[in-house]
Amino acid sequence: MILKKNLAALGCFLFLSSCQIGYYFSSGMNQWKMANTREPIDEALLKKHAFTNDQKNKILLSQKARVFAFEKLKLKETKNYSTYIELGRPYVTWVVQAAEKWEMKNYEWSFPVVGKMPYKGYFNEADALKESALMQEKGYDTYVRGVAAYSTLGWFQDSLLSSMLRYKEHDLVNTIIHEIVHTTIYIKNNADFNEKLAVFIGAKGSEMFYRDLEGEKSKTLELIQNENADDVLFAQFVSNEIASIDTWYSNHKKEVYSKEDESQRESRLSLVIDHFSQNLKPQLKTNAYFKFEKEKMNNARLGLYKTYMENLDDFEVLYRKLDRDLLKFISTVKSLEKSDDPETDLKKL
Repeated sequence: MILKKNLAALGCFLFLSSCQIGYYFSSGMNQWKMANTREPIDEALLKKHAFTNDQKNKILLSQKARVFAFEKLKLKETKNYSTYIELGRPYVTWVVQAAEKWEMKNYEWSFPVVGKMPYKGYFNEADALKESALMQEKGYDTYVRGVAAYSTLGWFQDSLLSSMLRYKEHDLVNTIIHEIVHTTIYIKNNADFNEKLAVFIGAKGSEMFYRDLEGEKSKTLELIQNENADDVLFAQFVSNEIASIDTWYSNHKKEVYSKEDESQRESRLSLVIDHFSQNLKPQLKTNAYFKFEKEKMNNARLGLYKTYMENLDDFEVLYRKLDRDLLKFISTVKSLEKSDDPETDLKKL
């Protein structure tokens, strides 16, 4: 599943408003520089790149994954991932996420075309850290992470990036399907719905891919199925934790919060990690979520899971209603593209 592997492919859309000229110029220049270095996959494999055999296999696998997404899942066919870009760095962008301190509410940046987004991407880590510091000064919790892939929603041609070759093979397949979903179905101002939809289709699509590629007895398929089962458990866990802590905030509302209040807040947030370690971790079939307990919890980090995992089982309900037919599921969900409230309308389906 795409989120748990370094949260790398976040659909990090690098668009901006007219009041962000410096950000616009920097992002545009970096996007342009990247585009100027891309080369067709076949040429990249034949040229000077010192690819290891493992990297070559992943590049070839990426081409099978994109064809599968277009031909078998009927996602929008483009030239995405038919070219390669060597970045020379581990991540393509660094993403800042911010949230209110005394409410489970993500801060949203407004961008033209894509609307409101709960994260903001930078091509330079230092710039992301500056944005994080600025948001902290304004009183928000923040979380910064490097990402290996992002979608431009069809406004530019997305390439296979060297950063994506750090994935395990089945994670790379998941990532490509996830990002192509963003190109196929995108609802403005509904980032949470868009991301959860891509997470769900990426997970189910990678199962289908390996079932076709390696058969029902595939060890990779078994691993994916176990990870997807863990996704279900984790999504239920984190949805309950978000609801619980949101209630806690409602019961502790004040006009002004003291240092003692902040200490209590941090203690309450740390319970999320304790609950994971004590209650959920023993139930998991894989170690895909074990990193969850390694970092300090705050609202911005928990807000990330709110965007990608909260109530993810709503998609599963519709999927089962449609006889676990992923093509029918994708076709049905496309009917929500003009919805003002796709999460509510999904439940109606």
